[in-house]
Amino acid sequence: MKIKLVIFDFDGTIADTRKAIIISKQETMRLLGLHVASDEECAATIGLSSKLGFKKQYPELSEEQLDLCVSTYRERFEKNKLLEPPVLFPYVKEVLDSLSKKEIVSTIATSRNKISCKEFLTQLEISQYFSYVLCAEDTKLLKPNPDPVIKTLKELFFNPKETLVVGDMPMDIEMGKKAGVNTCGVTYGNATRADLLAAGADFVIDDIGELTKILFTES
Repeated sequence: MKIKLVIFDFDGTIADTRKAIIISKQETMRLLGLHVASDEECAATIGLSSKLGFKKQYPELSEEQLDLCVSTYRERFEKNKLLEPPVLFPYVKEVLDSLSKKEIVSTIATSRNKISCKEFLTQLEISQYFSYVLCAEDTKLLKPNPDPVIKTLKELFFNPKETLVVGDMPMDIEMGKKAGVNTCGVTYGNATRADLLAAGADFVIDDIGELTKILFTES
Protein backbone atom coordinates (compact mmCIF):
# COMPACT_ATOMS: atom_id res chain seq x y z
CA MET A 1 0.00 0.00 0.00
CA LYS A 2 1.64 3.21 -1.20
CA ILE A 3 -0.53 6.14 -0.20
CA LYS A 4 -0.23 9.34 -2.23
CA LEU A 5 -3.44 11.07 -1.10
CA VAL A 6 -4.96 11.42 2.38
CA ILE A 7 -8.53 12.72 2.65
CA PHE A 8 -9.19 14.04 6.15
CA ASP A 9 -12.47 14.69 7.90
CA PHE A 10 -12.41 18.01 9.78
CA ASP A 11 -14.62 17.99 12.91
CA GLY A 12 -13.37 15.40 15.39
CA THR A 13 -10.36 14.48 13.26
CA ILE A 14 -8.40 17.66 12.57
CA ALA A 15 -10.02 19.98 15.11
CA ASP A 16 -11.96 19.62 18.32
CA THR A 17 -15.25 21.48 17.75
CA ARG A 18 -17.39 19.18 19.86
CA LYS A 19 -18.30 21.57 22.69
CA ALA A 20 -19.43 24.45 20.50
CA ILE A 21 -21.47 22.10 18.30
CA ILE A 22 -23.24 20.39 21.20
CA ILE A 23 -23.99 23.63 23.04
CA SER A 24 -25.37 25.18 19.84
CA LYS A 25 -27.54 22.15 19.05
CA GLN A 26 -28.98 22.06 22.57
CA GLU A 27 -29.66 25.82 22.59
CA THR A 28 -31.47 25.41 19.27
CA MET A 29 -33.61 22.62 20.71
CA ARG A 30 -34.56 24.73 23.72
CA LEU A 31 -35.37 27.81 21.64
CA LEU A 32 -37.61 25.81 19.30
CA GLY A 33 -39.34 23.84 22.05
CA LEU A 34 -37.89 20.49 21.02
CA HIS A 35 -36.84 17.64 23.29
CA VAL A 36 -33.25 18.47 24.29
CA ALA A 37 -30.95 15.63 23.28
CA SER A 38 -28.06 14.52 25.48
CA ASP A 39 -24.44 15.40 24.74
CA GLU A 40 -23.91 11.88 23.40
CA GLU A 41 -26.96 12.04 21.14
CA CYS A 42 -25.82 15.37 19.72
CA ALA A 43 -22.26 14.11 19.23
CA ALA A 44 -23.61 11.14 17.27
CA THR A 45 -24.75 13.52 14.52
CA ILE A 46 -21.41 15.33 14.16
CA GLY A 47 -20.17 14.79 10.62
CA LEU A 48 -23.63 14.97 9.09
CA SER A 49 -24.83 18.20 7.54
CA SER A 50 -26.79 20.32 10.03
CA LYS A 51 -30.10 19.51 8.33
CA LEU A 52 -29.47 15.77 8.20
CA GLY A 53 -28.39 15.83 11.83
CA PHE A 54 -31.65 17.42 12.95
CA LYS A 55 -33.64 15.15 10.66
CA LYS A 56 -32.03 12.12 12.27
CA GLN A 57 -32.98 13.37 15.74
CA TYR A 58 -36.45 14.66 14.82
CA PRO A 59 -37.75 12.66 11.81
CA GLU A 60 -41.24 14.02 12.38
CA LEU A 61 -40.27 17.60 11.50
CA SER A 62 -41.26 19.15 8.17
CA GLU A 63 -38.70 20.53 5.72
CA GLU A 64 -39.67 24.03 6.82
CA GLN A 65 -39.13 23.17 10.47
CA LEU A 66 -35.79 21.54 9.70
CA ASP A 67 -34.68 24.66 7.83
CA LEU A 68 -35.59 26.71 10.91
CA CYS A 69 -33.48 24.34 13.04
CA VAL A 70 -30.53 24.87 10.71
CA SER A 71 -30.77 28.66 10.63
CA THR A 72 -31.18 28.83 14.41
CA TYR A 73 -28.28 26.44 14.96
CA ARG A 74 -25.98 28.44 12.69
CA GLU A 75 -26.87 31.63 14.52
CA ARG A 76 -26.08 30.02 17.88
CA PHE A 77 -22.89 28.44 16.55
CA GLU A 78 -21.61 31.81 15.32
CA LYS A 79 -21.74 33.02 18.92
CA ASN A 80 -20.56 29.84 20.61
CA LYS A 81 -17.52 29.36 18.37
CA LEU A 82 -16.16 32.55 19.93
CA LEU A 83 -16.69 31.21 23.44
CA GLU A 84 -15.49 27.69 22.60
CA PRO A 85 -13.16 28.13 19.61
CA PRO A 86 -11.91 25.08 17.71
CA VAL A 87 -8.51 23.73 18.68
CA LEU A 88 -6.24 21.36 16.81
CA PHE A 89 -5.90 17.89 18.23
CA PRO A 90 -2.36 17.10 19.44
CA TYR A 91 0.23 16.52 16.69
CA VAL A 92 -2.10 17.42 13.81
CA LYS A 93 0.17 20.18 12.51
CA GLU A 94 3.26 18.01 12.85
CA VAL A 95 1.61 15.17 10.92
CA LEU A 96 0.42 17.49 8.14
CA ASP A 97 3.92 18.91 7.86
CA SER A 98 5.42 15.42 7.67
CA LEU A 99 3.00 14.39 4.91
CA SER A 100 3.83 17.54 2.97
CA LYS A 101 7.56 16.83 3.18
CA LYS A 102 6.94 13.29 1.91
CA GLU A 103 4.91 14.77 -0.99
CA ILE A 104 1.74 13.04 0.18
CA VAL A 105 -1.25 15.22 -0.76
CA SER A 106 -3.64 16.18 2.04
CA THR A 107 -7.25 17.20 1.37
CA ILE A 108 -10.45 17.61 3.38
CA ALA A 109 -13.92 16.13 2.87
CA THR A 110 -16.37 17.63 5.35
CA SER A 111 -20.10 18.23 5.74
CA ARG A 112 -19.29 21.65 7.23
CA ASN A 113 -20.15 24.59 4.98
CA LYS A 114 -17.33 26.16 2.98
CA ILE A 115 -17.25 29.56 4.69
CA SER A 116 -17.02 28.00 8.15
CA CYS A 117 -14.45 25.38 7.17
CA LYS A 118 -12.11 27.81 5.44
CA GLU A 119 -12.44 30.27 8.31
CA PHE A 120 -11.36 27.57 10.78
CA LEU A 121 -8.48 26.39 8.60
CA THR A 122 -7.15 29.94 8.44
CA GLN A 123 -7.72 30.52 12.14
CA LEU A 124 -5.86 27.32 13.02
CA GLU A 125 -3.05 28.22 10.59
CA ILE A 126 -3.20 24.97 8.61
CA SER A 127 -4.86 26.02 5.33
CA GLN A 128 -1.52 25.83 3.51
CA TYR A 129 -1.42 22.05 4.00
CA PHE A 130 -4.62 21.34 2.06
CA SER A 131 -4.54 21.54 -1.72
CA TYR A 132 -8.25 20.74 -1.98
CA VAL A 133 -11.13 21.30 0.44
CA LEU A 134 -14.49 19.70 -0.32
CA CYS A 135 -17.41 21.02 1.74
CA ALA A 136 -21.16 20.56 2.07
CA GLU A 137 -21.96 22.67 -1.00
CA ASP A 138 -19.63 20.73 -3.31
CA THR A 139 -21.54 17.47 -3.79
CA LYS A 140 -25.24 16.73 -3.94
CA LEU A 141 -24.83 13.72 -1.66
CA LEU A 142 -22.76 13.85 1.53
CA LYS A 143 -21.30 11.26 3.93
CA PRO A 144 -21.76 8.32 4.14
CA ASN A 145 -22.35 8.49 0.38
CA PRO A 146 -19.03 8.05 -1.50
CA ASP A 147 -19.53 11.11 -3.73
CA PRO A 148 -17.12 13.40 -1.77
CA VAL A 149 -14.30 10.86 -2.18
CA ILE A 150 -15.15 10.06 -5.79
CA LYS A 151 -15.17 13.75 -6.72
CA THR A 152 -11.84 14.32 -4.96
CA LEU A 153 -10.24 11.40 -6.79
CA LYS A 154 -11.60 12.55 -10.14
CA GLU A 155 -10.53 16.17 -9.78
CA LEU A 156 -7.06 15.39 -8.42
CA PHE A 157 -6.39 12.38 -10.66
CA PHE A 158 -5.69 9.79 -7.95
CA ASN A 159 -6.85 6.20 -7.87
CA PRO A 160 -8.55 4.52 -4.90
CA LYS A 161 -5.67 2.16 -4.09
CA GLU A 162 -3.32 5.07 -3.38
CA THR A 163 -5.85 6.95 -1.23
CA LEU A 164 -6.60 6.88 2.51
CA VAL A 165 -9.65 8.42 4.20
CA VAL A 166 -9.09 9.44 7.83
CA GLY A 167 -12.07 10.22 10.06
CA ASP A 168 -13.54 9.87 13.53
CA MET A 169 -17.04 8.65 12.65
CA PRO A 170 -18.42 5.46 11.09
CA MET A 171 -19.85 7.58 8.26
CA ASP A 172 -16.31 8.60 7.28
CA ILE A 173 -15.28 4.96 7.10
CA GLU A 174 -18.44 3.99 5.20
CA MET A 175 -17.86 6.80 2.71
CA GLY A 176 -14.33 5.59 2.07
CA LYS A 177 -15.25 1.92 1.82
CA LYS A 178 -18.02 2.64 -0.69
CA ALA A 179 -15.51 4.57 -2.82
CA GLY A 180 -13.04 1.67 -2.70
CA VAL A 181 -10.28 3.50 -0.82
CA ASN A 182 -8.30 2.61 2.29
CA THR A 183 -9.71 3.87 5.60
CA CYS A 184 -8.39 4.85 9.01
CA GLY A 185 -10.52 5.68 12.04
CA VAL A 186 -9.38 7.86 14.94
CA THR A 187 -10.70 7.18 18.45
CA TYR A 188 -10.09 10.62 19.98
CA GLY A 189 -13.08 12.20 18.20
CA ASN A 190 -16.74 11.28 18.54
CA ALA A 191 -16.93 7.50 18.08
CA THR A 192 -15.42 4.42 19.68
CA ARG A 193 -12.89 1.93 18.36
CA ALA A 194 -15.65 -0.68 18.21
CA ASP A 195 -17.86 1.65 16.12
CA LEU A 196 -15.04 2.31 13.66
CA LEU A 197 -14.08 -1.33 13.32
CA ALA A 198 -17.72 -2.30 12.83
CA ALA A 199 -17.87 0.21 9.96
CA GLY A 200 -14.95 -1.62 8.32
CA ALA A 201 -11.94 0.59 9.09
CA ASP A 202 -8.68 -0.85 7.77
CA PHE A 203 -6.78 0.91 10.55
CA VAL A 204 -7.82 2.47 13.86
CA ILE A 205 -5.50 4.81 15.76
CA ASP A 206 -5.73 6.55 19.12
CA ASP A 207 -3.38 9.41 18.22
CA ILE A 208 -3.02 11.19 14.86
CA GLY A 209 0.74 10.83 15.27
CA GLU A 210 0.30 7.11 14.59
CA LEU A 211 -0.77 7.96 11.05
CA THR A 212 2.79 8.63 9.93
CA LYS A 213 3.84 5.19 11.17
CA ILE A 214 1.13 3.59 9.05
CA LEU A 215 1.89 5.62 5.95
CA PHE A 216 5.65 5.64 6.06
CA THR A 217 5.96 2.01 7.12
CA GLU A 218 3.36 0.64 4.73
CA SER A 219 4.53 2.70 1.79
